[in-house]
Amino acid sequence: MMRAAVYHSFSGPITIESIPHPTCQSDSVIIQAMATGVCRSDWHGWKGHDDDVKHHVKQYGWPFVPGHEVSGIIIEVGNQVIKFKVGDRVAVPFILSCGECRMCNHYDRSTICENQEQPGFTMMGSFAEYLALPRADRNLSIIPEGVSFVEAAALGCRFTTAYRAVVQRGGLNDDDRSTVAVFGCGGLGLSCVMIAAAHGAKQIIAVDVSNEALEKAREVGATDTIHARNENVRQRVMNITENLGADITIDAAGFKATCEDAIHCARRGGRMVQAGLPIGGQNPIVPMGMVAGKELDIAGSHGCAANDMPKILSLVQCGKLDPKKLIEREVTLEEGAQALMDMDHGSPVGMTMITQFAANVVPRSRY
Repeated sequence: MMRAAVYHSFSGPITIESIPHPTCQSDSVIIQAMATGVCRSDWHGWKGHDDDVKHHVKQYGWPFVPGHEVSGIIIEVGNQVIKFKVGDRVAVPFILSCGECRMCNHYDRSTICENQEQPGFTMMGSFAEYLALPRADRNLSIIPEGVSFVEAAALGCRFTTAYRAVVQRGGLNDDDRSTVAVFGCGGLGLSCVMIAAAHGAKQIIAVDVSNEALEKAREVGATDTIHARNENVRQRVMNITENLGADITIDAAGFKATCEDAIHCARRGGRMVQAGLPIGGQNPIVPMGMVAGKELDIAGSHGCAANDMPKILSLVQCGKLDPKKLIEREVTLEEGAQALMDMDHGSPVGMTMITQFAANVVPRSRY
């Protein structure tokens, strides 16, 4: 048995209980979780907004364990796993692709794998002492020397999603001096700011409704900030960019207003990336005449491919990316469960990271 944070109904209490230890399948590993993030996506799952979680509990029943940003130590290895051994420190992307479907095999688009697994959504999550991870050889990465468990877990969703949105789908190249505008400065948006800064963007414009979030955006690399409630967002972006618009705009929030502003603020021939997932009847108005007339590219972005994780880990190892700047606090499993429920009243600016899973254990250092 193991300790885990579980819920027995959508929006019901998240409590710490003893549940069965996971079983290791032939292509799987079992990890001891060393760090896992408390992400707003987990809140959406708990509230019943996510179809994958709904499908899982319909098929397997309650309870369910949230959590998808995780790193840990391998304690058991399936008999078909060849790349990993017991004791390895591993980073885990939240999309565990299959490698066999059309998207993986023919199109090399594992982020939209037809048979993907996601901890905390399609399977039991990482708010637990131990976690089974299928398709290990395809999806896991060794954490390099000098990168902590907390840093690796922080990459698992928000930073990897930001990397794909800004670099791969947005097209930002190292030192190409582009202007990037990020709409929404929660965990994903701030990660987008940091990824853009690490890749040499000339200007990074951060847009949010929170003074605290905008201050944090400046701390981590934004050159300009816009308060969306107090200022005309589209006019300010034009003023900042000499009436050209941004080369790359990222909707990192998923709201109607952020999506529409991101489209309107892109330059002629620019690219708008939808990275934040619209939840709950968000119906933005997309001006297709403008899209055609300005030859705008609109791209969706979802997660990050597992084979890109080593590139992002290397950014941390060499010092170009410092996820510790977004770590607000390290907490116990009980405190992490409460932090997830507290998202009913808003999200913290920084990341909350669970690093104490067992009872009566001193929290580990992030370093």
